[in-house]
Amino acid sequence: MRLEHLPLSEWDAALPRSGFEPFHTADALGVLDEHASGELRLFAGYNGQNPVGLLPLFVQQRSVGTVVTSPPPSLGVPRLGPILMPASPKRSKQERLNRRFAAAVVDELGLESSRTLFRIVGNTAYTDPRPYRWREFEITTSFTYRLDVSDSTSEQLLSNCSKSLRREINSVRDLDVTVETEGVEGAQAVYEQTKARYDQQGDRLSMSWEYVRDLFKALDERARNYVVRTPTGEFLSGITVLYSNDAAYFWQGGARGEYNGTTVNSYLHWKIIEDIIEKPPVETVGAYDLVGANTDRFCKYKSKFGASLQPYYTIESSGPQMQLAKRAYQRLSG
Repeated sequence: MRLEHLPLSEWDAALPRSGFEPFHTADALGVLDEHASGELRLFAGYNGQNPVGLLPLFVQQRSVGTVVTSPPPSLGVPRLGPILMPASPKRSKQERLNRRFAAAVVDELGLESSRTLFRIVGNTAYTDPRPYRWREFEITTSFTYRLDVSDSTSEQLLSNCSKSLRREINSVRDLDVTVETEGVEGAQAVYEQTKARYDQQGDRLSMSWEYVRDLFKALDERARNYVVRTPTGEFLSGITVLYSNDAAYFWQGGARGEYNGTTVNSYLHWKIIEDIIEKPPVETVGAYDLVGANTDRFCKYKSKFGASLQPYYTIESSGPQMQLAKRAYQRLSG
């Protein structure tokens, strides 16, 4: 295994056709590099001339030590982490690649040092974090809901939803509200509504509008904003959606909106799903990722869509000396 640093200009050429998320793209990483603390380092593992492993990391040098993360905190990136591209379908060779790539990264950055805090939240395609456990890192499992929309009509998918969700969607269909995709102005309306929601709950939205704007613009066709408005144009609710080659991702928004006593949010999600089926920005998109299935009150709603539960893994430094550092990181990530 040969580990190399890639410039951002060469990153997209090394990405596979599938198995990565929107924030793995060079456009998104470039925006993260501008707004995140620390230095973006792009690692590629090679067998011969072919890249077989990729990992974007953000490295911060602090007085108490080094912080190495993927994704960076406080920028609303749900998952990032390694991408593996094995040349062989054999399990033994895939596991050997995973072990070698993990070992190369750990050794290159000295991630086992007591003065280094290391934390990765992997994407759903990275299904085997064991090489990091064998190097004494902690592994925890989280979940997301992903709805497979390939080879299905919207009505077939609707029939798999809960009765209460179908009732909500059909109720809004009878109203004269509109759901349209809007540009940066719509994205800002969603951001401001999200921020206001955080303020009402006594929390702070860690993302700035400048960051959200830059990301929305940089992703271009890989970002869409859906807005629900009344017949007079009043903003009710909206969702910003990001796209990989595989899936659409609910990223920001979704604050509760009502019209004539009817909640419009379920219908908003359903219009996104219909567009994934009928007019996706990337032809290979075949799923809607609801991004997160780890909070009870949110799961009670998201589970109504009939999506599959998919795990993903957090890999982080272990040991009692790291507990204080990890708590501080989690506050920063909030």
